[in-house]
Amino acid sequence: MDAFTARQAILNNKEQVVAYELLYRNGVENVFPNIDPHEATAKVIMQTHLNQGIAPITNKKPALINFCEKSILEGLPLLLPNKQVMIEILETVTPSDQVYQACRALYHQGYHLALDDFVYKPEWQRFFNLVKLIKFDIQETPLEKIAPLLDKLKQRKKLKILAEKVETKAEFIEAKSLGFNYFQGYYFCKPEMGKVSDLESNQPVLVSLVQESLQSPMNINNISTFFEKDSALSYKLLKFVNSGALPITQQMDSIKKAVVYLGELQLRKLILLLATGVFAQDKPKELTTISTIRARFCELIAKKTLPGQSQASFIVGLFSLLDAMLDKPLPSILGNLSLADEVVAALTAEKPTFLKYILDTVKAYETGSWYGIKKAAEMINIEEKQLASYYKESIEWANKLDQ
Repeated sequence: MDAFTARQAILNNKEQVVAYELLYRNGVENVFPNIDPHEATAKVIMQTHLNQGIAPITNKKPALINFCEKSILEGLPLLLPNKQVMIEILETVTPSDQVYQACRALYHQGYHLALDDFVYKPEWQRFFNLVKLIKFDIQETPLEKIAPLLDKLKQRKKLKILAEKVETKAEFIEAKSLGFNYFQGYYFCKPEMGKVSDLESNQPVLVSLVQESLQSPMNINNISTFFEKDSALSYKLLKFVNSGALPITQQMDSIKKAVVYLGELQLRKLILLLATGVFAQDKPKELTTISTIRARFCELIAKKTLPGQSQASFIVGLFSLLDAMLDKPLPSILGNLSLADEVVAALTAEKPTFLKYILDTVKAYETGSWYGIKKAAEMINIEEKQLASYYKESIEWANKLDQ
């Protein structure tokens, strides 16, 4: 049985990614509530640590993995390296003597423990000496109800607290003011309402570069001129050329030579990547990371299912978060970029298209919506088990670009 693994970022109060929670299932057929959590955890350990490793998925950041009571009592966490993971104790776990002793043993073997979706009960008090992190679902338990408990928890200097399911900027600001150390939720990849950013007035050179790159064929002289106007863009161009993604057989002694060397396909991809990074410069870096992973993920799926549209699929994935980056509706943003009609339709139209189904598949995979994966994958005629390898390759590709 295949194990599908996705990830969700955990950020600090500076909106920097410090860890990832691995979202796991043991296959799309075992949809909630029939999936056995113990089996699911065992499968994700096999798929990650005992197969490709955890580090490629988390970009060498710590991984948080959920463990049910059976998994804890049977010592499943001991299969994992204590320096790479944090053991999340699910809210369904009973705070019994047996569970306490198992957690105490893990603590003394160097494992970091977390309480997931925590709701205070006196029985959990003794566990506070063992855990490093307590996670609060602020949608289930509002912040005003959590506040009195936080004052007591903050007296424990080694104990950190995390706000889960942060969905708005107001919730993020309030949680920060209450002293939460870490944050997790859809706010970090959803539009912030009420603020307007102007796409063209901020980076006119880059916008012009994007528009020029979307022409077919490209005008290499114009592209080179735009790069030469901005030293930061020139630096990134040469950095990309020397990143190891492509073999280097000659020295790059001019910007135009580097542009020609890359070729249209790689050059267009680089320009679009640079654009998303600049558009999201005042946003959590994870937005750029997610969009980069989406772009590669969409591209790989299209190469298998719709080869002639793999480049368009890359753009669909890459620009699917522009509304979150610029706090504007996608239709108004895309109108400035001269994109192909099929790309715009996939991003904005309600009517389903093949490219839209590819993006829906990627989004479903990101969020662990396995019913959604099954439904979308059927529409594009791809087997769900192929998605795991595509997702892994996409993360590794994005990590390499980031480095």
